[in-house]
Amino acid sequence: MICADSSSFIAFTQGEAERDVELVAHALAQQLLVFSPVTVSELLSDPNLAPSIEASVLEVPTLEITPGYWERAGKLRALLMARQFRPKIADTLIAQSCLDHQVPLITRDRDFTGFQKHAGLQVLLTKSPLA
Repeated sequence: MICADSSSFIAFTQGEAERDVELVAHALAQQLLVFSPVTVSELLSDPNLAPSIEASVLEVPTLEITPGYWERAGKLRALLMARQFRPKIADTLIAQSCLDHQVPLITRDRDFTGFQKHAGLQVLLTKSPLA
């Protein structure tokens, strides 16, 4: 299994030609792609989302929330805050889902660096969309 963040999946749907998009396409073709529950919410929050993209999102399996998830996520965020990071709650929840299932994350969002450095989140690619 490989989890995709919304940033990389959106780039995939827009046909961008970057390494993270290639990873998403490969994982999707091999039926290895999963989303965190928060990523599904983020993707479906677009009021202009094409029905075909919505259908694609809903076909990808979602990681289950495991017992103690909310507590672990809160402690994870506190850990990063203690180390002078400012993790967003959505990013924390995505990272915790990946950590719970020992699944690497495809993302171009550098906000996951702290989770990688201090919590052991495996990030397959970190690329800033502005780089």
